[in-house]
Amino acid sequence: MTGDAGGHDGTTDHVAAGARTGAVADRAGTPAGARREVSHPSVAVGCRVLAAVVVAAGWSGLLLVVGGRVVPGWALGGALLVASLTLGLFRRRVREPAPGPRGAGRGPRWALTLLTVGTALAGALGALNDLSATYHVLTPDGPGGCRAVARETSFLFAGSGAVYEVGPLGIGRRVGSWTADDGYRPIASGTYELTWGTDGGVLTVSGRGGDPVWPALHEVGCR
Repeated sequence: MTGDAGGHDGTTDHVAAGARTGAVADRAGTPAGARREVSHPSVAVGCRVLAAVVVAAGWSGLLLVVGGRVVPGWALGGALLVASLTLGLFRRRVREPAPGPRGAGRGPRWALTLLTVGTALAGALGALNDLSATYHVLTPDGPGGCRAVARETSFLFAGSGAVYEVGPLGIGRRVGSWTADDGYRPIASGTYELTWGTDGGVLTVSGRGGDPVWPALHEVGCR
């Protein structure tokens, strides 16, 4: 063993430094450099979970109105899913994930993959379902910031529509629906009337000769 004139051993310094680094890793439970990887995956996973919730809510009859424009659940969920995938791709390009035990996190990764694929498929089906649909923010507005939104669609000789009540926060839920002959769209054609009272509003949709719409009356409110 060699040392300097003062008896100082360089090997001892290396051992001590390694011990200190190991202590940091042991106290944290993970390597020190890996702790910086936590925030990015958490945000990405959160976006994917939120995307799944939003797409499911859209299929359950919810939508969002922002600045007078209707944002269907599949569109908002798709945007969140793309943001999540972009964050994940950015993280992989910036820094490789910290090494871990063999097979660690395999279960959560599979669950996340299934959630992502399911959300993407549900969003794609929602977009297909909206190919012939049009959304209308109806006027006038109701008391307390309450509004009504109508969705109309038609296929061949059948038409259908739905009305949503939208609260001050812009979240709308479906409260009524109708069908029409020959693909007739009463909202787009202007054969409707929306009136408000202190307890809510009433939407009346009507057809034209030979193209009835039923039911005609739909109650709208912000409960």
